[in-house]
Amino acid sequence: MTQQSTHAEPVEAPHTLRIDFVSDIVCPWCVIGMKSLEQALVSLKGQVTPEWHFHPFELNPGMGMAGENAADHIARKYGRPAQASEVTRTQIKAIGQQLGFSFKGGPDAMIWNTHDCHRLLHWAQKAGKAHELKSALFEAHFNRNEPLNDADTLVRAASAASLDADAAREV
Repeated sequence: MTQQSTHAEPVEAPHTLRIDFVSDIVCPWCVIGMKSLEQALVSLKGQVTPEWHFHPFELNPGMGMAGENAADHIARKYGRPAQASEVTRTQIKAIGQQLGFSFKGGPDAMIWNTHDCHRLLHWAQKAGKAHELKSALFEAHFNRNEPLNDADTLVRAASAASLDADAAREV
């Protein structure tokens, strides 16, 4: 007969992993990057505790508040023909689907000035809710094609991230 040990093996506490995420709300590749990181972190659950830090990167700081058709903007900015944009959109949708994220944009999708989004994210970071808000803003833009130049869209995203709607409107 063998005796069992009466003391438990020491359990190592999870390590904190700081993630500095530099991105823009209107960048589909940023969604893919964040979702890929989230999946990788699931496989490390219990080993690491992620500490997300979001940093603003405005892809189009000179974009007017009215926004612009995304396909037209990409064609003008990068010199990409419409067919190339369609191929890229199809790739992005397929990768998103693999990651559990649905990109609904098509040729009529808009791209927005995201300055106010970044201001709201800065405020949410102080409240410890930036990851939730970033996710809600990605969903609003890419899933529901909601206008990011609209205060109500931003307040709904803040509410979805469990942030105070009135305080978000003030920001």
